[in-house]
Amino acid sequence: MLWGMGRAFALCVVVAALSGCVDANAPTLVPVAAPFDPPLNPPGIAHHICVADGNFMYREAKKQYELRAGMAGAPIDPAQEEANATAAAHRQYVACLSSQGYRIANR
Repeated sequence: MLWGMGRAFALCVVVAALSGCVDANAPTLVPVAAPFDPPLNPPGIAHHICVADGNFMYREAKKQYELRAGMAGAPIDPAQEEANATAAAHRQYVACLSSQGYRIANR
C-alpha cells in the first residue's frame, strides 16, 4: 500500500516537473506524409530545433542589415531592420519544419 502511494507521488512529481517544459505558444505541427515517410523527429523536438534555427537567422539578418546599411552609408531604420529579421526568422523556421517532415496547421 505504501509502495503504491510512493510510486503515485513520484509520478505526480515527474508530471509536474515536465509540465513546465510545454510551450503554450507552440504551433500545431502536422506530419506531411506520415504513413509513407514518417517525420524525422517528434513534434516537440522538431519545434525546438527549428526555433533555434529561427533565432540564429534573426540575429544574422539583423547583422546583415546593419552591414548593408553601413556599406551604403544609409541610416539604420529600426522598424525596417526588425521587419527584415522577423521575416527571415519565420522563413527559416518554416523551412526547417519542412525539412523535419512537418507543416504548421492553420489555427
